[in-house]
Amino acid sequence: MTNRQLFLQHVAQTSQTPIGIEMVKAAGIHLWDTDGKKYVDLISGFSVCNIGHSHPKVVKAVQEQAAEYMHLIVYGEFIESPQTAYAKFLTDHLPATLNCVYFTNSGAEATEGAMKLAKRVTGRSKIIAFNRSYHGSTQGALSVMGDEYWRNAFRPLLPDVYHYDYNNEDAINAIDSQTACVILETVQAESGITTPSKEWLQTIRKKCDEHCVLLILDEIQSGFGRTGTRWAFEQFDIVPDILLLGKALGGGMPLGAFIASQKMMNTLTHDPVLGHISTFGGHPVSCAAGKAALEVLLDGNFIAEVKRKEKILIDHLIHPAIISKNSFGLWMSLQFASDEINRAVIHQCIQNGLITDWFLFAPDRLRIAPPLIISDEEIKEVCSTIIRSISQVIK
Repeated sequence: MTNRQLFLQHVAQTSQTPIGIEMVKAAGIHLWDTDGKKYVDLISGFSVCNIGHSHPKVVKAVQEQAAEYMHLIVYGEFIESPQTAYAKFLTDHLPATLNCVYFTNSGAEATEGAMKLAKRVTGRSKIIAFNRSYHGSTQGALSVMGDEYWRNAFRPLLPDVYHYDYNNEDAINAIDSQTACVILETVQAESGITTPSKEWLQTIRKKCDEHCVLLILDEIQSGFGRTGTRWAFEQFDIVPDILLLGKALGGGMPLGAFIASQKMMNTLTHDPVLGHISTFGGHPVSCAAGKAALEVLLDGNFIAEVKRKEKILIDHLIHPAIISKNSFGLWMSLQFASDEINRAVIHQCIQNGLITDWFLFAPDRLRIAPPLIISDEEIKEVCSTIIRSISQVIK
């Protein structure tokens, strides 16, 4: 049997139409398939590979750590230097109140841990979430996902979760003394890169403070320079009580985290003991890879160049079929007249060597989120290929 047949028969599928290209190599912004065809990864493995694929320093960190030790014991029992080193390095680049890291396997698990922490700290159960939000697909994360189409098949879900429109004052009015937490994406990803007003976010922060409510900011996609600063919340002059990270956190290896103050995080150590546990959370190889990737990101000039590169995208992606563009850093959506047109453009882009996709809550929008290492000329070439792909579909 071919690998494609084995993939379809023995690997659980997430849709009826997977992209289905068999890749054999990845380096920098590029991927190669079994026929030797080269593709530009225009979505960075869904915002995972912010410094590109297989960076030599990350590969070296993985190899060296794997040679020392991999899994030893359930997370949190032994002192493992990759975890402690990465936790210290992360918190050195975060506000002082975000000084304690709980490593998980994924962003979804970070969401789960953060919700538990909020309930434990506040003694409350009410959660405010937002329509068209995405925080993962596990049942707790699904409960705060902002779309009934995705939730309905798996009910009953967590009770006492209330959804409001993003960037709307109704959510502010709903924050009260019964609320445990407000969970939101600093920049909403799967609605097609939706940016809130600075005033709205700051008002939510103020209302949370007034009622001793924890503010959870999800930067699983927007973190690590994607928006032009290390963390998107820096551009809104607020600090969350709990920060969610994932995607680029592991430098290509599976890793997530929720980060809070040590005082809050210590509530998970008693009543009950082992308030949150994970076997593989903070895997030493993943932590070594993530630290190396963050060092590469911060040592380079990549974040400082994001806004300038965003303008290149904006200036060069012009076509009558593009109805609107949303962008925030090297993160953009292109809207077309219908889902069908967008799917056709995506397919044509892939045929022309660009890997892209749609958005969960905006299927009429094409996703652009290249590795931050992409050069100016490579961005212009990408834009040219997108315009050519659109013209091939809409003749």
